[in-house]
Amino acid sequence: MAVRLLIGGRVQGVWYRESMRREAVAMGVAGWVRNLPDGSVEAFLEGPPEAVERLVAWARRGPPAARVSWVKSLPAAEEGCTEFSVRR
Repeated sequence: MAVRLLIGGRVQGVWYRESMRREAVAMGVAGWVRNLPDGSVEAFLEGPPEAVERLVAWARRGPPAARVSWVKSLPAAEEGCTEFSVRR
C-alpha cells in the first residue's frame, strides 16, 4: 500500500520530519518526508496497509510541538522504497 500525504498547520520547525522518520522506521514503513515552500509537509508512505494506516493516524497528531490543522491523503503508486528518509 502507498499513499502521499500533504500536512498543514504548525508542522515546520517542530521536528515533524525527523519524528515521522523515527515513527516510520519503528512501524516498518518506507518512503520519505519533506518540507514544502508554503509551510506544509509532504510525505510518501509505502508498506503493509496496517502499518501505513497507523503512520497516517500518527501524522494527524505529529510530535508534541506540532499543531496539525489538516492532512490530505492521496492514493499513490508504490515506488519500491526500502527505507524512510528525510528529504531537503
